[in-house]
Amino acid sequence: MTMQKLEGLIAAPFTPMDENGEINLALIPAYYQFLKSNRVTGAFICGSTGEGVSMTNAEKKKVAAKWAECTSADQDFKVMMLLGGTSIADCKELALYSRQIGLHAISFTAPFYFKPANVEMLALTCAEIAAVVPDMPFYYYHIPVLTGGNYAMYDLLKAVDDKINNFAGIKYTHEDFMDFQTCMSFKNGKYDMLWGRDENMLSALVLGARGAVGSTFNYAAPLYYDLIAAFDANDLPKARTLQQKAIDMIRLLGKYGGISVGKGYMKLVNLDCGEFRLPVKNMNVSQFELFKKDVEALGFQNFKSVAAGVSTSQ
Repeated sequence: MTMQKLEGLIAAPFTPMDENGEINLALIPAYYQFLKSNRVTGAFICGSTGEGVSMTNAEKKKVAAKWAECTSADQDFKVMMLLGGTSIADCKELALYSRQIGLHAISFTAPFYFKPANVEMLALTCAEIAAVVPDMPFYYYHIPVLTGGNYAMYDLLKAVDDKINNFAGIKYTHEDFMDFQTCMSFKNGKYDMLWGRDENMLSALVLGARGAVGSTFNYAAPLYYDLIAAFDANDLPKARTLQQKAIDMIRLLGKYGGISVGKGYMKLVNLDCGEFRLPVKNMNVSQFELFKKDVEALGFQNFKSVAAGVSTSQ
């Protein structure tokens, strides 16, 4: 099958939760319109940012169905679903459901309890899942910091090439630029390599990346599009300045507790996605007030995503 390479910023959406920690599906239509108004070109749902590992299959289906419903008439906005990484049977079920509701692609990450012994076993696992939806693009999600699956992706491409016909590419969330460039060059750029580290986007652009998936694109898409424009115009001093601004913004995630702080940024763009489920720690009220002051000092108002003509009320 012919694979379309994705370009631009693809957000990894937060899964909206209500005050009881239940999924708030009602917010997703406004969420989609918010992303569109900020030129985001797609959504990678139920991933790390979307708390997929903390959700049941039934919940993932509900989230996927709502995103599919919102975007069904928008061929330019691509929705990709992370299936999971531990139960192969669950992944197959979700893959079939994703095709049924009309999502663009599916993604799978390395099993992180019973880990594949080597890249050949990982390739066999990918092949088994991809085979149930042979007409649907399949992406591997490389995030070894969370899965422990620290395989060279160049080796994975060699193992799947001409064996998994719907293997579209890799969402690459790692810092091995040598491996990433080698994957970019593999068979004259055969596979779609989507960059997944927002804090290193400029370095990925230098290597030829044109598509990226990230959590901070949810609330700071203008910053990254300005960075891309500066790079394309060969204004490297400006591009470096903007990349540093992104780094400073991302450092606040670590300062205030990690991945859940992203939902704090979402509150500041008037899209309240609630809190993360256990075991992830959320900010308390006093921490959130300190966080807001630090965000203001960054000049967040000057580069944040804005809901232009979009109602984000639930």
